[in-house]
Amino acid sequence: MATRGVFQCQKLTLRYCEYGGSSRAVRDYLKSGRLIDWATSRPSVEIKVKVQNGKHPIVTGDYVTQAVSNKSIGGNMTGKQSKPVIHQICLKSKGGHGHGHGGNSSDNNHDNLITVGNFDKKVNKTNGANPIEDAFNLLYNKSGRKMKKFTKPIYTDTPSIQGVWTPSLDLHLIPQEDIDQKYFKLTIN
Repeated sequence: MATRGVFQCQKLTLRYCEYGGSSRAVRDYLKSGRLIDWATSRPSVEIKVKVQNGKHPIVTGDYVTQAVSNKSIGGNMTGKQSKPVIHQICLKSKGGHGHGHGGNSSDNNHDNLITVGNFDKKVNKTNGANPIEDAFNLLYNKSGRKMKKFTKPIYTDTPSIQGVWTPSLDLHLIPQEDIDQKYFKLTIN
C-alpha cells in the first residue's frame, strides 16, 4: 500500500527448503520463472530468496513504516522509534496451526503468520494466480502498520453535533443593554 506515493513494503524474503515436501510448490514456482516476472513488474521492492533446509517455507515482508511512541525521554518530547514492522506468511503445504514456521519467533517481530493447507494443490479459480503469488501480493499491498480496532462505529474528535462546549462566550457580539435587562429580570424574580 502506498503512503504519500511511496510503497511501504521495502523487502520480501522467501525462505524455502531444497528437499522438503512442504517446499514443493515454492520450488515449482521458482523453476517456472514467475517470480522474476513478478519482481520486474514491481521495482520498488527488493526480493531475496534464501535456502533454509529443514524448515517450512516462509515469505517475510519488511516495511518502511515504524511505530513511533510520543513518550518523553529525559524531559524532552522527542519520539522514540521502535523496530521496523515485519509480517510473515508461512507457506506450509500440509495443514497446521500457524506456529510451525521453523524460525525463532523471538528474533522476528512478526504479527501476521498464516499457514495455508494443501498449498501446492490450491489455485485461484477466478484469475488463475498462484497462491504463492497471492501471498507476495498480500504482503506487498499491506501498509506495514498493525491493525487498529475501532470501538465506536464513528470515530471523531467532536462526537457531538453541537461541537465541543467551551466556557468562553462571544459576549462582545451581544448588546450590553440586553445582558443587563436579562440579568436584572432574573435577580428580581
